Amino acid sequence: MSDAKNPFEAILTQYQDLAKAMNPAMESFTPKGFETLWPTMPKDMMEMFFGNTINKDGLDAKTRLLLTLAGLTVLGAQADSQIRLTVRHLAEVGATKQEITEAIGQMSMFAGIPASTRAMDLANEVLSDKEESDT
Repeated sequence: MSDAKNPFEAILTQYQDLAKAMNPAMESFTPKGFETLWPTMPKDMMEMFFGNTINKDGLDAKTRLLLTLAGLTVLGAQADSQIRLTVRHLAEVGATKQEITEAIGQMSMFAGIPASTRAMDLANEVLSDKEESDT
């Protein structure tokens, strides 16, 4: 037994080789940017689905999305696509950069600095792209 690979690495390598054999383009596939295939919902639609349109005394869409962002941050900011989508939708419902920053910053106490920094980097990436497209 001279092979030092652990079983997980061996299985992962086998699956990668299988994916390359089935579709050579899979070798260069990356899920980064995958969320761009999902369109940004209009503000009115988000209010209808997630907001207080039906439940008049409930939370509005912006507050619900800020809570979602906080939850994704406290989970370790590991879901890049979901964080980008949430920030994009927050911008659509009128959340300011300050509000988004505060939602992430509030979670640094619970998630830790690395997770909060990661979430902030992802949020800034989306907001910078939005500013560029607006000009």
